[in-house]
Amino acid sequence: MNDIDRLNGGALKEGSARSIVNTHVHLPPNFSAFASAEEAVQMAAAEGVAVIGASNYHDFNVYRRFASAATAAGVVPLFGVEIITLVDDLPGAGMLVNDPTNLNRLYLCGKALTRIDPPIPSAASRMAAIRAASDDRIKTMTTLLAARFGQVGLDGSVTDKQIAASVAERCGVPIEWVALQERHVAGAFQQVLFRDVVPDDRPAVLERLFGAPVKVDTTDAVAVQEAIRSNLMKAGRPAFAPEAAVSFGDAYRLILELGGMPCYPILADGASPICAFEDPPEALADRLLRRGIYCAELIPGRNRAAVIDRYVSVLRRAGILVMAGTEHNTQRMTPLEPIALGGEPMSEASQEAFWEGACVVAAHQQLTATGKPGYVDSDGRPAAGFSDVEARIGSFRHIGADLITNRSARVQS
Repeated sequence: MNDIDRLNGGALKEGSARSIVNTHVHLPPNFSAFASAEEAVQMAAAEGVAVIGASNYHDFNVYRRFASAATAAGVVPLFGVEIITLVDDLPGAGMLVNDPTNLNRLYLCGKALTRIDPPIPSAASRMAAIRAASDDRIKTMTTLLAARFGQVGLDGSVTDKQIAASVAERCGVPIEWVALQERHVAGAFQQVLFRDVVPDDRPAVLERLFGAPVKVDTTDAVAVQEAIRSNLMKAGRPAFAPEAAVSFGDAYRLILELGGMPCYPILADGASPICAFEDPPEALADRLLRRGIYCAELIPGRNRAAVIDRYVSVLRRAGILVMAGTEHNTQRMTPLEPIALGGEPMSEASQEAFWEGACVVAAHQQLTATGKPGYVDSDGRPAAGFSDVEARIGSFRHIGADLITNRSARVQS
């Protein structure tokens, strides 16, 4: 029996019940492939996705609409957050974690949030500070990018307020709900370029903007948006502004105050080479456990199937839950079922692990929402009263599986 077959004590039973689950997407007004939260839920229901987890930055107001649409469709909604943190206790002078370009930056997710409507005062204060720092950074980057466009004869009058108003109108939400991200800004300036420059002239204009030859299809809006980000908005580029430092400890505490479970999003071979913090997966498992993180998440579309299996096997054997999502954080619309890079099939054991992880998180959310103990407590410690980690996971998996299947069955009947 190899490592991946050891998940759940051995090979999967033939015909085991399992639904499609996706625990990581971004909903508008976050930058998203979807036009609305309702569209995301409708797609999930149409594709047979039983669980969809939102991982928005900075603002949770759209989660009411998300929850209402999901309940009507028989889809289980999971409420989450994504936070960019600064880790200052890594080995040596610095280390790449799950941000492939910035040292000591660690993306941290919170899963199964239940204290968001409204959050307790301390959590609300933390969220407001994070949001304000992000808004200031985006304003600076927008100003720098506008100046760069003006230098090459393009419209340099775009402001962050104009972009936010456009996003709010497009998504049908109040402007207060809009927390701009880099992709919103890059998208706005891509639209300026496409509006004012004919297709044949775009390569030359972009070369002047970037100070280097253009290597993307300049008729592809998404490709041009990504090129603007990478050539003008990343570290060392003309429109870059450093992210405000949110300490790992503050972000971890915020997630717990919101009733959630801290979760590490794995980059793996989405970076080349794999970031030092994550290589090898055995070291990653040890680092996560020492930080009190008991669940992790892959975005399989950026990883080879063999790499997915390796990380799932090692982390799950260490008692760390593993989930899977798709992000949907560009304008390219893809199916909601997570699949490996290039469409490679993922092993049954990895798919089972993703289902198990979604069940446990759904159980935590349901239980804590009703005042009962969840998978982790308010200090981030795993639930007590179980003989071992497998008994704990198995118990919460069973609760979550019943919740998911019953929700779907009620709508179908």
